[in-house]
Amino acid sequence: MDLFSPVSLGDLHLPNRVVMAPLTRTRSGEAGIPGPLVAEHYAQRASVGLIISEGTYPSHESRAYPGQPGIVTEEQIAGWRAVADAVHAEGGRIVMQLMHSGRVSHPLITGTDRIVAPSAVAIDGETRTTTGKVAYPVPHALTTDELATVRDEFVTAAKNAIAAGLDGVEVHGANGYLLHQFLSPVSNVRDDQYGGSPEARARFVVEVTTAIAEAVGAGRVGIRLSPMHNIQDVFETDLADATATYQAVVDGLAPLGLAYVSVLHSDPTSPLVQDLRRRFGGPFIVNSGFASVTTRDEAITLVEDAHADAVAVGRLAIANPDLVERWKGEHPENEPNPATFYSPGAEGYTDYPRLSA
Repeated sequence: MDLFSPVSLGDLHLPNRVVMAPLTRTRSGEAGIPGPLVAEHYAQRASVGLIISEGTYPSHESRAYPGQPGIVTEEQIAGWRAVADAVHAEGGRIVMQLMHSGRVSHPLITGTDRIVAPSAVAIDGETRTTTGKVAYPVPHALTTDELATVRDEFVTAAKNAIAAGLDGVEVHGANGYLLHQFLSPVSNVRDDQYGGSPEARARFVVEVTTAIAEAVGAGRVGIRLSPMHNIQDVFETDLADATATYQAVVDGLAPLGLAYVSVLHSDPTSPLVQDLRRRFGGPFIVNSGFASVTTRDEAITLVEDAHADAVAVGRLAIANPDLVERWKGEHPENEPNPATFYSPGAEGYTDYPRLSA
């Protein structure tokens, strides 16, 4: 296998194995509508094998931060249609990451009277609202009836994404957000069928993903997981427990025929990650993630050594709209500017130069 060779992930046919990771950029304004600047940003990066959009909220209650896009209102759907059209006009492919914040939010952000989670356990810390920093509130613990509603919101969001012309969806089961909160014994202290054992904690993630796959076609659905990432107070520090939990997730997903599983982990070659790959038995994306920038050499080696079918790349995809061309020809790279990752406007978003410039 070669990083620059084609690969099929379910119904998604990629010209290369470089995937743009989902990246929070907060450019969609107060109304959560991706505008022309967002469309330009993604279209600039259409030469990667696959673009995975920033996390997009499936309900107002699930919004995580100001500037995050949604896929709830007609205006948001229309905004995403323009993004998809712009990417397709450049020959690219884009899937939408569906992200429910769970307890990683505040009513000042969602505009709702509560935030929700598996259990009434708050994050220790503060979140940033448009009026300043505030402490995370204690979330409302979702009832089983409410879990069905959340599942249905994910399904509707997936249908909206496909209707907007995106090529598929990615279920966000990582990074401390709602579905990941179900997987950890620290954030999920339920004593019903959705908590307690690793298998029970995995249940809701599998149910949501199954429902989405049934609604829009499994070959257009992926999922992102981040075992033992230990972020936003979603702690998974017991290797045996984490292994059993993610085995239960992947065993539940394997029969569905999903487009891919994408795993964010500091060591994609670790026994934990590679066991999940074998269990899933389908297309597998890895991302070494937050700890360090994913380099060209690492990406090439991960594919050549058969640790993954494709590699998700974050910061270098931000800084290099023509990343595949640069990597293929071993050209110098632009350096990403973290100061502009979450700021408004074009700076650090659409103004990184191409090689041709």
